[in-house]
Amino acid sequence: MNLETILLAQVAPSMGGFSMTYIVIIGVSLLASFLISSTLKRRFAEYSQIPIRMTGAQVAEAMLRQNGINDVQVISTPGQLTDHYDPVKKTVNLSEDVYAMNSVAAAAVAAHECGHAVQHQQAYVWLGLRSKLVPAVEFSSKMLNYVMILGFLGIGFMHNMTMLWVWVGLFAVTTLFSFVTLPVEFDASRRALVWMESSGIAPSIDHEKAKNALFWAAMTYVAAAIGSLAQLLYFLMMALNRRE
Repeated sequence: MNLETILLAQVAPSMGGFSMTYIVIIGVSLLASFLISSTLKRRFAEYSQIPIRMTGAQVAEAMLRQNGINDVQVISTPGQLTDHYDPVKKTVNLSEDVYAMNSVAAAAVAAHECGHAVQHQQAYVWLGLRSKLVPAVEFSSKMLNYVMILGFLGIGFMHNMTMLWVWVGLFAVTTLFSFVTLPVEFDASRRALVWMESSGIAPSIDHEKAKNALFWAAMTYVAAAIGSLAQLLYFLMMALNRRE
C-alpha cells in the first residue's frame, strides 16, 4: 500500500464526509495488501531455507555476464527488501541477506533485479516509459502530500472543485505509474526464471518455488495498482458529480 493511501485514510475525517464507498475501498485495499505481503514473507522465509550452490551475488554476476552485460556492478545495500536496479549508476543493489545467502529465495530476487538490467540493456519499452514518468511521479507525490497536510490543518479539497480536480490529476499520474510498473516487474521475473532454468542453478522443483516467490512479489504491485485505480475512479466520479 502506498504512502498516499495510508495517509489519506488517516486524514479522511478532517477532509469532511468521505462516503462508505471510499471506506470500503480503503479497507479492501489494506486487507489485500496485508494478505499478499504476509504470504510473500512466508514464502520467502520458507524458500530461504532451501540451499543452492550459489549466493545471490554470484547468481547476479553470472546472469549479467551470460547476458553480455559487463558495465553493471553488483553491490550489497543495507536493510531488508531494499533490492533494486539503479539504471543511472548501473548497479544491481542486493540487500545484505540476499547478497550473501545461497538459497532459492536469494537467487530469485537477485535474478529478478538482473532482469531489470537486461531490460535496460535491450531498451525494453515499458522500462523506458516508466523511467520517463519518474520526474512527474515525484512531483505528483510531493504535491499530494502537501494537499494531505492541508487536510490535517482542516483545509480540505472535498468542497473545492479546483483542488478536487488537481487531486484527481495528481492521483492519475501516480496511478498510471503503478500500471506501467506491472509489465516491467512481470517481464523482469520472466527473464529471471528463463535464465535460472536454462542455467541449471537450481533443480526443477526449486525452480517452481522460485517462480512462486516471484509471483507473490509481483502481486504486491498488482494490489497497489488496483487499489490506486479504485481510489482514482472514486475521486473522478466525485468531481464529475459535483460539476453537474
